[in-house]
Amino acid sequence: MEAPGGQIILGLVIGIALLVFLVMKTKIHAFIALIVSASVIGLVAGMAPPSVSEAITSGFGGTLGSIGIVIGFGVMLGRVMEVAGASERLAYSFVKMLGKKREDWAMALTGYVVSIPIFVDSAFVILTPLVKAISKKTKRSVITLGVALAIGLVVTHSLVPPTPGPLGVAGIFGVNVGTMIMWGLIFSVPLIIVGVLYAKWIGKKIHQIPDEDGLGWIRPDKPAETYEEFIDQQENKQLPSLFMSMAPILIPILLIFANTVVTAQELTEGIFGYIQFLGNPVIAVGIGLIFAIYTLTTRLSRVDALDRMEEGIKSAGIILLVTGAGGALGNVLRESGAGDYVAEQIVNLAVPLVILPFFVSSFVRLVQGSGTVAMITAASITAPILAGVDGVYMPLAAIGATTGSLLFSYFNDSFYWVVNRMLGIRNTKEQIMVWSIPTTLAWFTALIMLIVVSLFV
Repeated sequence: MEAPGGQIILGLVIGIALLVFLVMKTKIHAFIALIVSASVIGLVAGMAPPSVSEAITSGFGGTLGSIGIVIGFGVMLGRVMEVAGASERLAYSFVKMLGKKREDWAMALTGYVVSIPIFVDSAFVILTPLVKAISKKTKRSVITLGVALAIGLVVTHSLVPPTPGPLGVAGIFGVNVGTMIMWGLIFSVPLIIVGVLYAKWIGKKIHQIPDEDGLGWIRPDKPAETYEEFIDQQENKQLPSLFMSMAPILIPILLIFANTVVTAQELTEGIFGYIQFLGNPVIAVGIGLIFAIYTLTTRLSRVDALDRMEEGIKSAGIILLVTGAGGALGNVLRESGAGDYVAEQIVNLAVPLVILPFFVSSFVRLVQGSGTVAMITAASITAPILAGVDGVYMPLAAIGATTGSLLFSYFNDSFYWVVNRMLGIRNTKEQIMVWSIPTTLAWFTALIMLIVVSLFV
């Protein structure tokens, strides 16, 4: 027998308030906070204690059962690309292709591609020497180049699987991974364009370049020379080709897209069955990883290659736990009846319901800083609610959860410090201008896009 509505809401309010308090004010990790909050919601909402624990374990296992292997493969792929220099090759190639005075767009394009398989913090650290080198040669502000790179990195990191955050959101919302990739790539483009335009402006306000020895910074008045010599120098570095650098990313994306198309057409016989098999995210990302291993690690010994991949797995451990805990919280919300009850109360609201995950994610992001935790928490809370409402397009709701996590990167976000420290920005006001403002502009652009797209889907 379902508990009264008032009791269900009481459980939801107490549980979410506890989650916010634990993450913001205590030393308890987000993984533990999510499990504790799920337990409190279930018990206060009237579930039997054994049912609460069963809902937690089944929700945890069900979520990771669909995406856990993909996350594992994805972080191993990212680590292989890091150590093989594939990300550097992509950056040099894009700079050369786009040409002089378009280095900022080249950096953004590099971020757009590189951050799909590689963790955003690592990717920025790896590519910052390139940013500094281009700035030193061209006299363009390192702030313009660095912000353009960072916005390209953080947007696809936040929106496009197989990055763990959006992959976890897709699993919680029950959205096809190929569909999530498609919407993530589409939404990323306007957000990055806005970010690059801002990067151009802020680079003029803070015109900073590396000094002669590259260890400090100077702020001259004079911009721009040439960089052909710099590009020629990079051609002599021992880096993989552009094709080999791109292939481990493109192969899984194309396979997953093919699976999405075949599945949508309800084609399952003969060769179409094999396309569905190869396009399953687990198989597709696994193929990309195997391709990378045999094409990008030729200079590494077997032991070194294995060590690099294990380093990637270690960094993914906490992401797996938080994602699974988010699934546990979502399952408790479903089993307690909280999702259905809240859905009944909000179904007549005069706002597009697909933006509900966006605002929940935004709030959690401001509270605790981690974009991944924000989007997973928002998905866990809102997916059971929206599932009970007819006419809600779940892929767009999932994108809302991911884009809401972009709001105002600040002191409690590790990437805020990575970007500002690597670019030599120490003044707090300038730090906010360099990174908090562009992420908020991307967030606001996403909100407008969500509202507009929701009118047509």
